[in-house]
Amino acid sequence: MNFKTNIFRFTQFDSLSSISLLSISLLLATQFSFSQKKDENIGSEVVNVVKPYTPSISDAFKVKETPSFEDEETNKKETIEYTIFSFPVASTFTPSKGKAAGVEKSAKEKLFRNYLTLAAGNYGNINAELFVTQTLANNNYIGAMLRHSSSQGGIDEVILDDKFFDTELDVTYGSKARNLAWNVDLGYHNQLYNWYGLNPVFYQNLSPSDRDEFINTIDEQQTYHTLDLGGRLSLKESIFKEAEVKFTRFWDAFSSGENRFYAKPNLAFDVLDEKINATFIFDYLNGSFDQTYLGGESYKYGNTNIGFHPSFQLNQEDLSVNLGAAFFYSVANEGGDNKFFIYPQINASYKVVGDLMIAYAGAEGTLQQNSYKDFAQENFFVSPTLAIGPTDQKYDIYIGLRGKLSNTIGYNLRGSLMNENNKALFKNNTYNFLTTNEDGYAFGNSFNVVYDNVKTVSFYGELKADFSKNVSFGINGTFSSFTSDVEEEAWNLPGLNIAANVDFNITDKWYAGTKVFFVGERKDITFRDDLTAAPLPNYIPETATLDSFFDLNAYVGYKRNERLTFFLKGNNLAGQDYQRWINYPVQGIQVLLGANYKFDF
Repeated sequence: MNFKTNIFRFTQFDSLSSISLLSISLLLATQFSFSQKKDENIGSEVVNVVKPYTPSISDAFKVKETPSFEDEETNKKETIEYTIFSFPVASTFTPSKGKAAGVEKSAKEKLFRNYLTLAAGNYGNINAELFVTQTLANNNYIGAMLRHSSSQGGIDEVILDDKFFDTELDVTYGSKARNLAWNVDLGYHNQLYNWYGLNPVFYQNLSPSDRDEFINTIDEQQTYHTLDLGGRLSLKESIFKEAEVKFTRFWDAFSSGENRFYAKPNLAFDVLDEKINATFIFDYLNGSFDQTYLGGESYKYGNTNIGFHPSFQLNQEDLSVNLGAAFFYSVANEGGDNKFFIYPQINASYKVVGDLMIAYAGAEGTLQQNSYKDFAQENFFVSPTLAIGPTDQKYDIYIGLRGKLSNTIGYNLRGSLMNENNKALFKNNTYNFLTTNEDGYAFGNSFNVVYDNVKTVSFYGELKADFSKNVSFGINGTFSSFTSDVEEEAWNLPGLNIAANVDFNITDKWYAGTKVFFVGERKDITFRDDLTAAPLPNYIPETATLDSFFDLNAYVGYKRNERLTFFLKGNNLAGQDYQRWINYPVQGIQVLLGANYKFDF
């Protein structure tokens, strides 16, 4: 160790004054001189201390905490083996398990693909319905529906057979994918009805023997047959959106026959961010009747209506407007003039107060193709001697207000003015005992179709309420006023229609409901016997008023389990002996007891 080194290390830890430092240096020099050999002469040195040494932090150094070893023996790591000695420990501590609060959920009702309904009641009434469907490979499916309703009749004071029979079978096959859906339908419908609405004036003054002979000469039975073949096609990601095609063959027991082919493709595309719709219509109708009402020769009828309906929709905040028009060209297949028609197709809606109040208005018109089949389904008692032609619905101008009174109550109010040329009206056929037509419909017990220009002013109101998930209520009514050009009255059109219903679930097993229909007065033709013309009868036609009526229907059901349900239905529970059509009274109180069974294959 030399002197300079000692001085440096010492002064590193303490800052001494100049006097102290000098004293210590002289002491160390004296000690050092005595430690040398006496014969060594190192000479003398003068040390001048000018100022104390002031160290800086940069002159210090840190000793490494982890020393570096280069010894190979030291670097070797020993292998340490661990052994766990475990033994059971008895414990009486049982932790409590936490449980999240749950929300009560009603059991999800299982849905079945198929069902069967059977019911029977008084008047020999029978109702049956069977629906089956099956899913096949590649998103294909097949289904069938069989419906039947019949009655053995037995209406009071009706002297002709009043039974009826109605059976329908429909089969469908199709496929439903994400962007493509199609199906093909095939159906057959068989109906049997009787012209039982015979005016008592025609037989009440006859002797018992003449009366029986008169009744026995009437063959009042009529049968209708309908064969349908059609299909539908729907595309999502394409300009061609959907198309409907249908062919119908309709015929009856009196050699009447009708063919109708209907096609309706629809296109939709966007132009300048506006949606454009274009619908094409092709409606071909052709048919024939074996004779006229008075026994004349057979005749044919038919029209081909070709239509085009373009439209586009404008949406701006709360306003929505649909602007369009309908163009039709009607070709008279069996003589007559060909005509061209243009109709408005405009409607708009505006949210006055969100969904609580929406005002709407529109003006729409169309060319309606009438057919023997449609007339026969609306009034089963028409004669097979009708005049068939289209109805020109020039316009239907309407304005209304719809919305919600609350979250559970909705309403709809509407007023309209409709103008129709060649509107079809059902009118009672006349009876002349001298006519050569002795068919069962030629005794004043059937209906003809007459055409007239009719203007209709109507007001409609509707209220629907879902008071809870178990109770729902609805009521609607239409008040109408008709003005005709040629006919004395708008025959068989009621001025007032009201319908109401209440449906509720009593418990999880029991449910019930009721429906009420009210139909106002109608006008038709009846006949009276002019006794001054004796001994030959002379039946004079005159206008008759059919009384208004209401029909009270109710039902109650019990769900035995998820598959089986029993029900009891009652129709015309007020026992109203009303006439839907003149001289055609309906059945009185009707009770049906039945069951519905759901199942899967």
